[in-house]
Parts: sequence; structure tokens; C-alpha cells
Amino acid sequence: MSSFRTLDELPAEQRVLVRLDLNSPVEDGVVQDNRRFSRHAETIAELAEAGHRVALMAHQGRPGRDTFVSLEQHADILAEHAGVDVDFVAGTFGDDAVAAVRDLDAGDVLLLENTRMTDDELPEKDPEEHAASDFVETLAPEFDAYVNDAYSAAHRKHASLVGFPLKLPSYAGRVMETEYEANTAIAEREFDGDVTMVVGGTKATDVIGVMEALDEKVDRFLLGGVAGELFLRAADYPVGEDVDTELFDEQWDANEETIRSVLEERSEQVALASDLAYEDADGERAEVAVDDVVEKTQSFLDIGSDTVADYEPIVRDSEAVFVKGALGVFEDERFSVGTVGVLEAIAETDCFSVVGGGDTSRAITMYGMDEDDFSHVSIAGGAYIRALTGEPLPAVELLIQSAETDA
Repeated sequence: MSSFRTLDELPAEQRVLVRLDLNSPVEDGVVQDNRRFSRHAETIAELAEAGHRVALMAHQGRPGRDTFVSLEQHADILAEHAGVDVDFVAGTFGDDAVAAVRDLDAGDVLLLENTRMTDDELPEKDPEEHAASDFVETLAPEFDAYVNDAYSAAHRKHASLVGFPLKLPSYAGRVMETEYEANTAIAEREFDGDVTMVVGGTKATDVIGVMEALDEKVDRFLLGGVAGELFLRAADYPVGEDVDTELFDEQWDANEETIRSVLEERSEQVALASDLAYEDADGERAEVAVDDVVEKTQSFLDIGSDTVADYEPIVRDSEAVFVKGALGVFEDERFSVGTVGVLEAIAETDCFSVVGGGDTSRAITMYGMDEDDFSHVSIAGGAYIRALTGEPLPAVELLIQSAETDA
């Protein structure tokens, strides 16, 4: 299979333009430190220590949203994680930005302003169109190489992601390399034992697509979250309906036929919750067997303890486990039992494991688990879904194309 070049193949003393994904929560104007900074810091530190001249690009938020802010704070957070100075330039490809790039010495690192503050960045266009933009045409001649480390944005066709590989020799950064390898493992690796996928979260449409795409690769699907309730609804339990939410009915209408088809054709692969948890009148966690639910009158916020007990041995008997989505509202400790119970079982099992999606992976640190007990903890959302379903990632395809073109 064709692949991309990595930093191992980057020639010495290069002027390198690096695309990161530092998109982060912003609270009261303050950018929140998160796993993306620490992950990308490894690539930055490696490039700086090797004596390259490094300019970084990244995006933050979208125009019109509260999270659409400058990257000035990001530079300080990155510097702390990478252990190198990261200068900030209040421009992306104007005269000040170009001058700052030209002033870089060996080992210097600077961060350019939010790519989405340029008109050329956001429209989804073909790579050839983006390569002809002022943004790409102005910056590309200032560099010897382009490094894409933004796996979590690799499903986008934005200028900073797909324009530069047509202009410069292109390489994958360490985040891109490790994310791609782990997230495509389910489609490309052969496992001798059982492969299990934990399916949850609120975006049922996404995970149902994954279930369809991977039905021949996965032996068991363990369901929770919105998708779990929708499958229970298809099995004629009176759950999976909107009560004080708007998460269920619209997704049910969009996916009912597929859900019923999966249940009918592959019911032995699909494990459904036997009990669910909710908040009782005293504000405490309460559980009810799905067989005892007569009518849904309030939101279910987690799978129940019996379901966790059913799921744990399936995990422990697996050779590989992939996670997409939380099994409950784990941010509330009362409803963390499902997500944490299954993650702990994975951590204690000698298996290949990938935990996908920023929200779910937060539970690992939130509840004192060790990331090293998992084979890979992904920082990607949309790109992880694409990888699991086998859909191409435009930015990755261009890295492969660049390697083949220069071969």
C-alpha cells in the first residue's frame, strides 16, 4: 500500500511550514490547554532540535463564533509543552508574516495567525484551486518543505491542508503518522481474535455509518448513548425518543431503516443495554431494566450496572477494541459508570485498543486512568469517523500523492 513520507525522511536544515490542529475550547476569551497541544509539541520539539527553521499554521473556531480568536495564546501554551520558544506573528501571509519567516534562524519556531482569518482558507475547494490562491502562492516559495500534522482536520479541503502539498515536498508529522496508523488499523490489520467496537455518543448517524461499514471487520458492537437507545427502540422498547432533548427523533427518522436492517441481519453482533440509568426525584442515580420500562418520561443518562457487567467480559476476551463515543454523560460522575467501567476493562486487557474522539478520551484523564494503558488515544473526531468507514481523507491522500510524485 502506498504511504506518505514522515519526518524520518525530511532532509536536514529545511525551512518547514507545519500545519497543526490546535482548535480548542475557549472560556471567557481564555484558550483552554488540552491534549492537542501536548501531542503536537512532540513534532515541534523534534523539528526545532534538528535545526530546522519552523513556521506553524493552525486554525481556531469559525468566523462569527465565540471561539474564533487569535492564536497568540496558543503560542504560549505550545511553547510550554514543547520546551522551545514559539514566537507569534499577527498575520498569516502578509508582509509582516513573510518578513518573520525570512528572519528565522536554525531551531527557531514561530506561529502564524489563525488561518481562518484569511479569506482563502475556509471554502471547500479542489486542491488545485487552493494551490492557486494568494495565501498558498505567497507562502509556499518561502519554504523547502510542508509538514501536515493536523490529522484531526485531514477530512477538510481547506487551503492550508490541501493547497501546499501541490507546491512543496510534503511529509507527515508525528501526530499525523500515529493517528493514521492507529485509526486505519481496523480496516487494514488482521486480528486473530475477536474485534469489538464500543459505540456511543450523541451523533448516532455517524456511528451507524461506521457499524455498516465495519460489519465484516467487527465481531461485536457494544452499544450505549443515543445510538444504543435508537437500537433499543427498533427492538420495540419504549425508549430512544425525545424527552426534554432533540437528540433522538430526527436521527431515528434518518436512520430507522438502516437500524432495523442491522438488527435483523446481524443481531448476534449487536449487544444492547439490558438496563439504563436516570436521575431520580432525589437527584441520585437510579437504574431500570429495559424490560421494565413502560414509557419514557425522562432522559436516560447512562447504561446500567448490569449492562456494564455484560460488556466487560466481551472486552476482556477481545484481541482489539475500538471506542467511538461515550456510553453515558460521563462528565457527571453519577453517570460515568458505563463509560469508565468499559474503559477500565479495556485498560486492564492485553489487547490493541483505540479510543477515538476528543470527548470520550477526556474520560481517561478525568477519572484517573493512564493513557499508556491504551494502544492509542485519538484526538480526532470527524477524521476518525472517516478512517473507520474507509472514506478517503483529502489531506492524507495529498501526502501520499506528494511522496509518489517525488519518488
